[in-house]
Amino acid sequence: MSLFSRIREDIGSVMERDPAARSRLEALLCYPGLWAVWLYRIAHWLWRHRLRLIARMLSQFGRFLTGVDIHPAALLGPRLFIDHAAGVVIGETAIVGSDVTLYQGVTLGGTGKGHGKRHPTVCDGVFIGNNANVLGDITVGENSRVGAGSVVLADVPPNSTVVGVPAHIIYRNGQRVLITDPHDVKDPLSDALIALSARVDAVESRLGAGEPCAQPFADEEAERTAYRVELERLKVYVSMGEGI
Repeated sequence: MSLFSRIREDIGSVMERDPAARSRLEALLCYPGLWAVWLYRIAHWLWRHRLRLIARMLSQFGRFLTGVDIHPAALLGPRLFIDHAAGVVIGETAIVGSDVTLYQGVTLGGTGKGHGKRHPTVCDGVFIGNNANVLGDITVGENSRVGAGSVVLADVPPNSTVVGVPAHIIYRNGQRVLITDPHDVKDPLSDALIALSARVDAVESRLGAGEPCAQPFADEEAERTAYRVELERLKVYVSMGEGI
């Protein structure tokens, strides 16, 4: 594909995905995300031809001009749209497929100082919301969506939506995914949720078996009422934790 054909294709992707773009001329003159991608392509060509210092200098100029930091060794597919542009970082070994949309503040970064593949692979048609962090040698599957502010540390299946810190799946193949096991909530509250869930199970089993309370009540009805109150209270705590 010729240079001008690629430019027309990039501008067309902006017109398709951003309702704020009123004309192709506006997209050409007012979208630093486009400029960042074009400067990257020049820097990537220089990098592949072993002019690596010049490539890095050009990428730093692009960062100064657009607010987007793309390492020239990264592999970016066609029709990448970086909306608003500010604060986007794409690491050295990142791979980005075609028709991907990145919003401001997105980081495709690493998790350590090791060599080799240490940045994410983002497959075709992925949408990543603002200030999301996708970290490490992981894969975000085709047509998936990453919610704003999420921190993705594990592979995301195709056609999924993930949110949270760390991110977990809430939709997959158009179906809502409900968390039924507290072990699936991988955040600092996980242990507390697991303990609460175990306590709820214990209370339910004791109610079903009609076991006496450790400190007996005056009558059986008062005992069962107290158990039910405790059960409802614990269920509220668990539901509040799952909504975090």
